[in-house]
Amino acid sequence: MGVRRNILTSSQARTQYVEGARTLKAEFLGPTTSDLAIGGPARQVSTWDLFVVWHHIAMNRFTPPSQSDRNAAHRGPVFLPWHRFMMLLLELQFQRVLGDRDFGLPYWDWAADGERAPGQQPGSALWGPDAMGGQGSPVTTGPFAFDAARPDSWRVLIDVDVQNRLRSVDRGLRRSFATSASALPRRSDVQRATGQTAYDESPWSTTSGGFRNLLEGWQPVAGAPHLHNRVHVWIGGDMLPSSSPNDPAFYLNHCNVDRIWAAKQASAASPPYVPTAGASAALLGHRIDDQMYALLSSSLTPRQMLDVSRWYTYDSLAV
Repeated sequence: MGVRRNILTSSQARTQYVEGARTLKAEFLGPTTSDLAIGGPARQVSTWDLFVVWHHIAMNRFTPPSQSDRNAAHRGPVFLPWHRFMMLLLELQFQRVLGDRDFGLPYWDWAADGERAPGQQPGSALWGPDAMGGQGSPVTTGPFAFDAARPDSWRVLIDVDVQNRLRSVDRGLRRSFATSASALPRRSDVQRATGQTAYDESPWSTTSGGFRNLLEGWQPVAGAPHLHNRVHVWIGGDMLPSSSPNDPAFYLNHCNVDRIWAAKQASAASPPYVPTAGASAALLGHRIDDQMYALLSSSLTPRQMLDVSRWYTYDSLAV
């Protein structure tokens, strides 16, 4: 069983994450971009890139049309279980290529960095040369740096065009810290979210109250900044569009989001997942026993993602 550790305090987790990410990025066992009807030059699609494709399709999948602004993985109750499902499948891929069944995806406790002055936040050790590398267009430092002369350097091979369509490209990773959001969320902001008494509420969208929407980052409460969304925006660059899993920092953010949900689930006042199975058909895909959208495996339901103790644990649930 995997143990998910803080990437800034566990050098082993940091080293393994970099190694596993680069190995999956260089593993071409799947289809080509042409097979997936992705525009641009035909290229093989790596195991890493298949997760980029999955995330993009889920963000643009609206079934039924009456979903309002919800999609198959965001802007509604299924946001947390769907991403837990996605990360669990990725974690299994890491365990396979690393030959380590106890590997757990690491998390970035961004609220800890959010306690620093805004001007100091880009100087976090996370962005050092032995971790995620820094910012730039392209990023030129760390293990995910781009070097046009080196075919083995980190390359974005699938992104989206201005019409939000997947396309085949060949370029370096992009980041632009604090350009569109001045600072990361703080611990008090996280605690405002975990203090919510409901998991989610009608209208089950970006305008809902409740824990899920605060954590996802659409609806601030009592001055708390947007949480998960704000982290994406603060990093900028490739973390902004639906192809955001191109950046390995994507999973560090979502693993911390999942950790915050796990902390809420472990609390004495943990609210039940809603909506229930008997809710309106307009909530298809978000009800507790609905099949979640899957691309790389058979599907699971939100209910099956509520207890993951047989698969992984966190080194700390302190938020």
